[in-house]
Amino acid sequence: MIAFDLDDTLLRSDLSISYRTRNAIKRAEAAGVVVVLASGRIPASMERFARLLGLHKRPGYLICNNGTLIQESNTGTVIYETAIPSKTALLAFDLASAEGFPVQLYEDDIMYVSKSNEFAGYDQKRSGLRQVVVENFRDMVGSGCCKLLIPGDPMILKPLENLLRSYLGGSATLFASRPYLLEILPPQTNKGAALEKIAEKLAIHPEAVLAIGDSVNDEGMIAWAGTGVAMINGDERIKGIANVVTEKSNDDDGVVDIIRRYVL
Repeated sequence: MIAFDLDDTLLRSDLSISYRTRNAIKRAEAAGVVVVLASGRIPASMERFARLLGLHKRPGYLICNNGTLIQESNTGTVIYETAIPSKTALLAFDLASAEGFPVQLYEDDIMYVSKSNEFAGYDQKRSGLRQVVVENFRDMVGSGCCKLLIPGDPMILKPLENLLRSYLGGSATLFASRPYLLEILPPQTNKGAALEKIAEKLAIHPEAVLAIGDSVNDEGMIAWAGTGVAMINGDERIKGIANVVTEKSNDDDGVVDIIRRYVL
């Protein structure tokens, strides 16, 4: 089984997947490999890439929202889903709002935000989702959500992360998926835990799993997989825990060499 992160790993900077990469993945599937796309994106934002790879026609899996939801790529069947405890989500929202930060969440193909801000605009451009400002955002948070995102200037986002960690403790998972975007997930939730669930379902041993990523939210799956691969354009911390670092970047089809070396 191979698990691919999307942004800055499988996708080029222009959000395309090259013919070479698509062809290498199809050859890996023909050799009996199960393909998993693992992203912080929601299903609606991942499905176009799954279709580009033909995964809507063949058995595969999508790990969405950094592990809060797993679905079969060809049927859309959800095999696992979890959410942030309502009390935790409300506390996180109240703390962020008290510090003047906007908060956002995803539902279907819409990005809901508590107030307009430039950083949510960056995320909207990358995800391709429609942005809607909601006045009663707290009520939406209280009704349940799989994850919360807090966008902001990286220089002032870190102190907020420390504040949230001290208040939320083990009731949530926190990390900065991008310098300007802090994510809050249910406890013990990450791509690695989700990948392990798929492997258990298919009776695939960790040693037969390869995971490729570039960022902090890929740490779980890179550490869990028998072969963890970091992109050369990735975070230095991720390179430090990976078994292998690619010789080429995402814009130079770095994953192709890995597929050829370890699968084909």
